Amino acid sequence: MFTGVVLAGGLGRRMGAPKATALLAGHPLIEYPSAALRLVCERVVVVAKRRTDLPPELERWDEPDEPQHPVAGLCHALQQANGPILVCAADMPFVTAEVLRLIAAELHPSGNAAVGSCDGRIEPLLAAYAPEALGALRRATPDEPLRRTVEALEPALVEVAPELVFNVNTPEELAEAERRLTSG
Repeated sequence: MFTGVVLAGGLGRRMGAPKATALLAGHPLIEYPSAALRLVCERVVVVAKRRTDLPPELERWDEPDEPQHPVAGLCHALQQANGPILVCAADMPFVTAEVLRLIAAELHPSGNAAVGSCDGRIEPLLAAYAPEALGALRRATPDEPLRRTVEALEPALVEVAPELVFNVNTPEELAEAERRLTSG
């Protein structure tokens, strides 16, 4: 049984405002991946820094303030969940329950992770992690790219369409996401 985890610990510097509560088609950005995870997992939580603004109805697990790196959120989620986690970044509004189910199905009992992959590039924030991945994730240094850390886990790869891993980091990307949703 997976715990669904939305990672929302980033600072949102490029956005110029908190990403999780940025409005996309009238809804907070974080609602989109949260809704997809709720269709797959009985429990969905948001892992974020204590200072991160979130809609009040979401269950949250506050990760440590340091390091400021996505691996901190992954480690915290694995520690709290006491089981496997199915992860999606808060800024991925087009992730579907179908792709989340495919990724979850690829986390084999002997594996550490199953990760979305697009055009030969892994997406470590669209993934399933087993508790056994925690040791390797903890050993990662804060300046090491998350992709490199996760590649060392030798994850099962699940090919996903580019539009599903579109993420919103800037006001321009938020506008593009709005365009895609409304023209859709």
